[in-house]
Amino acid sequence: MTIRITGTGSYIPSIIEKNEDFYNHEFLNADGSSINSTNEVIVEKFKAITGIQERRYIKKDLLNSDIAFYASQKAIEDAKIDKESIDYIIVAHNYGDVKHNAEQSDTVPSIASRVKHLLKIENPRCVGYDVLFGCPGWIEGVIQAKAFIASGLAKRCLVVGTETLSRVIDKHDRDSMIYSDGAGAVIVEESDEEGGILTHETATYTLDEAHFIYFGETNHPEITDQRRYIKMYGRKIYEFALTNVPLALKSCLDKSGVSINDVKKILIHQANEKMDEAIVKRFYKLHNMEMPDGVMPMTINTLGNSSVATVPTLYDMILKGELENQQINKGDIIIFASVGAGMNINAIVYQY
Repeated sequence: MTIRITGTGSYIPSIIEKNEDFYNHEFLNADGSSINSTNEVIVEKFKAITGIQERRYIKKDLLNSDIAFYASQKAIEDAKIDKESIDYIIVAHNYGDVKHNAEQSDTVPSIASRVKHLLKIENPRCVGYDVLFGCPGWIEGVIQAKAFIASGLAKRCLVVGTETLSRVIDKHDRDSMIYSDGAGAVIVEESDEEGGILTHETATYTLDEAHFIYFGETNHPEITDQRRYIKMYGRKIYEFALTNVPLALKSCLDKSGVSINDVKKILIHQANEKMDEAIVKRFYKLHNMEMPDGVMPMTINTLGNSSVATVPTLYDMILKGELENQQINKGDIIIFASVGAGMNINAIVYQY
């Protein structure tokens, strides 16, 4: 028996927010002081570092659970399964359902319960729960699904990564330009086919790193409401990721017994184009190799950073032929990898 992804689905929001749309924002430093640059210069520097030209936001009437449901429907249809046969629904997110202009997140009931409700699954033995694991949450959900199936506790799981970061960004913070919305879902189940999930690696660093990404106040000193926004120490995250993620990737690949020469794609969390490229280059350097062309597909330039949704949406888009010059063929070895709040790192070596 192997454990494989048998169906994929994604939801890409329809609202496109371009870099030029930030020209009229009032960006401030963390201490509330003015930034000594025009917005045009700020945005251009941002693009050079992150690679982001535009990002996607959900419509005002939608919620995180809604787009998770849409992606799940597509994954179920793609896998050609009966939804009532799903044993677990594992939903990775970080901020729950945040209504447009709301000051409070809603996480009761869980997003997984809401998705099950929207799917109209009647089977009470289909258990839904949420994973709060930062950006690596979807990969961790797949790892948990594998554990359930390998132990005999489940045969089939729905794993979703969904986030609406547009609802928790501080418009006075330059980092707000990174974030976006989206949802990706997969069906993970036991199979008679070869390949599937070969091995995984997970680590959590908290001694000094726990609060590199956090919830904080707006940068605007005159706004006194109690609302909190996603915040990060970008330089610290960059240095942490470049030091630790390549080593985690190498450890995961070493455990799989697969040669790095056989790796066809590395689907890494779309956090920051320059950072992702540096991570993968260092990974190959650990093997005394140069990074091959085309091994690291990117969607961040047009979709932004949608946290837990970046990896499953990237995977779905490639399989559906929606990413130019990118494809995954039968038998290909790919690596899923992510780093994010916690600070958490994980990876999966997978044979398609």
